[in-house]
Amino acid sequence: MVRDGYYYALVLLIAALLIGWLAAPAWSMPCLVLAAFFLWFFRDPGRSVPNDPGAIVSAADGKVTDISSVLADGKRLTRISVFLSVFDVHVNRSPIAGTIRDVRYQRGSFLNAMNEKCGELNEQNVVTVEGEGQIVIFKQIAGLLARRIVFSKKVGDVVQRGERVGLIKFGSRTDVLLHPAVRIDVKKGDRVKGGSTVLGYFQPVSDAVAVSGGRSTEAR
Repeated sequence: MVRDGYYYALVLLIAALLIGWLAAPAWSMPCLVLAAFFLWFFRDPGRSVPNDPGAIVSAADGKVTDISSVLADGKRLTRISVFLSVFDVHVNRSPIAGTIRDVRYQRGSFLNAMNEKCGELNEQNVVTVEGEGQIVIFKQIAGLLARRIVFSKKVGDVVQRGERVGLIKFGSRTDVLLHPAVRIDVKKGDRVKGGSTVLGYFQPVSDAVAVSGGRSTEAR
C-alpha cells in the first residue's frame, strides 16, 4: 500500500465520523465508500521481476496504446505508450537496472492521457536511466485527472530492474523510449504490468551497430 492511500482514507474516515455524529450514520456512507476506494486505488502489489539478460520491463500497469518511431532530442527512438486507467495500479517502476542520469520535470497541459499529443504537451517527469551499456528514457505523464507526479529517486541513484521509483495519481500515461535496435516484445492493445511484463530486449551490441548503420527496426 502506498502511504498516500492511508492519508486520503484517514481524512475521509474522520469526515464520516463527524457527519455521522452531526447528522445521521447513513449520511457518512459516501465518505466510507471513498475511503475504501482510495485504499484500493493506492495498492502496491509485489511483482516477479524477470532476470533475463537485456530485458526491459514496463514502467507501469495498463494498456499499450501506441508503439511508434519518434524524434527525441534529435534522435530516432521507439516509443511505447501505456495508458493507466483509474482501475490500474499507479506505482511506477524502473524499466532497467542502472543509474539515474537525468530527471527533468516539464510543466504543461492536462490533456486526456489517450490524446496523441499529451506525450509532448502534458505535464510530465522525464527520467533517463543508463545501464547494461544502454540508455532508456521513461516519462511519467499527467492526464486529465492526474495532477500530481511523484518520483522518489534523484540523479546518481542506482536502481534495479523493476524497482519502485514513483507514482502518478489517478488516470495517466507512461512512455518508454528505446533505441530502435531494441527487439519489441509487446504489441498495441496488450495489457502490461509494471516491473513484470517485458516490453523488449536489448540487441547484442554488434546487431545494434548494424541496425544503426544501415537499416531500421520497426515495432510490431
